[in-house]
Amino acid sequence: MSGSIVVASEQVLVEGELRPAVLRIEGDRIDQVWWGTSDPDAVLRPADDVLGGEVLGGTPEPPPEVVALGDRVLLPGVVDTHVHVNEPGRTAWEGFASATRAARLGGVTTIVDMPLNSIPATTTVEALEIKRAAAEAVRARGELHCDVAFWGGAVPGNADHLEPLWDAGVLGFKCFLADSGVPEFPPLGPQELLDAMGRIAWFGGLLVVHAEDPAVLAAAPHAPSRAYADFLLSRPDEAETAAVRTLLDAVRETGTRTHVLHVSSAKVLDLLAEAKAEGLPVTAETCHHYLTLAAEDVPDGDSAYKCCPPIRDRGNQDALWDGLREGILDCVVSDHSPATAEEKYRGAAPGEADLQAAWGGVAGLQPGFLVLADAARRRGVPLADVSRWTTAHTAALVGLDRGPRPKGVIAEGAAADLVVYDPDATTTFRAADLAHKNKVTPYDARTVRGGVTALRPAPGRLVRRPA
Repeated sequence: MSGSIVVASEQVLVEGELRPAVLRIEGDRIDQVWWGTSDPDAVLRPADDVLGGEVLGGTPEPPPEVVALGDRVLLPGVVDTHVHVNEPGRTAWEGFASATRAARLGGVTTIVDMPLNSIPATTTVEALEIKRAAAEAVRARGELHCDVAFWGGAVPGNADHLEPLWDAGVLGFKCFLADSGVPEFPPLGPQELLDAMGRIAWFGGLLVVHAEDPAVLAAAPHAPSRAYADFLLSRPDEAETAAVRTLLDAVRETGTRTHVLHVSSAKVLDLLAEAKAEGLPVTAETCHHYLTLAAEDVPDGDSAYKCCPPIRDRGNQDALWDGLREGILDCVVSDHSPATAEEKYRGAAPGEADLQAAWGGVAGLQPGFLVLADAARRRGVPLADVSRWTTAHTAALVGLDRGPRPKGVIAEGAAADLVVYDPDATTTFRAADLAHKNKVTPYDARTVRGGVTALRPAPGRLVRRPA
């Protein structure tokens, strides 16, 4: 989109409800919103007569382009706050061009890039500028297809770098409590966690945490195996619950605003509910794959499904949905963490991988929103709830709901980042056709009800934390 455009639909998500509305968009901003009608002529003709007539004089302005969507739904663009782009350093796994194209095709108009698995990891301002330069080069070629913001990292020894990174515009800081899988991003020990949280609380930042307990993981069985049941035994629920208990104690001590990443175990929910009732500044997310894939359906040896923490059983999945509806979980994100086929299979044929050795991560940036919306529809969950979990709440988590063009809402003055959702379409995902650089995904051959098209200004921009 560019210039002046008018979009009209019978179903526009405004203030949490789907209602008829007409939007007038100027450049990258929603200029006006009219409720109660989906007829663009009813709201445009008086204004356009004035703009193009003798009252203002001069050359009449051209009429705006009009997009009439009928019954197709207009939503705010998805804000995915958990994406591993991997550029620079591991650009063979994914990169800004391929990741942002996949995002846009999936209705995602903003991604927040994780501080690993790129090299260097984003743990200093210098590393952040290297990453921004890589993204800017892609943007200059016209290949940045959505907006991109950045997380910083909290690792042992970089406590003095946290506030400079915050001042440089990162949206918060990620840390691990257990091995991250890459040597350049080691986990924080108990005292290092407290030290980092104290620093972050001092300047009002946000810490986001991969919460698995290293002692529990070390004690679990982890012999080589292609059996998914064995992999589940190696990442037990207790690894998550023990880590979240440790983390919540640290929040009580420091008061740091803290977000628990990719909750896979429903046994964490009671801990989170108690923390919220206590008034602790804690939020939490889960992921598309935990809500739409179940352990019972994972084929042995298929490392496309491997992620940490793991996809658990169907009863656990039902409880995660309940946690979202009850407000215990706040957000749903992709945790898009792709790798090359060589890393995913580690020398084995597809379907024969040793699940302990294979790289852990689900590639789901492009299919995620549609797969989630389809699962929600089958459960009777309103589309407005899906949008809130993937858009309004994620934007608010990282502060992108503020500033001159707030994201996550359809409102006058908001960013013109929009998604057209067709509830009557049918979409079949083929791994080979996805824009992801590597074509290993558990969503291969999955058919869902619904289709999506992103409407947003192009090219994408590099986004900093709003002041």
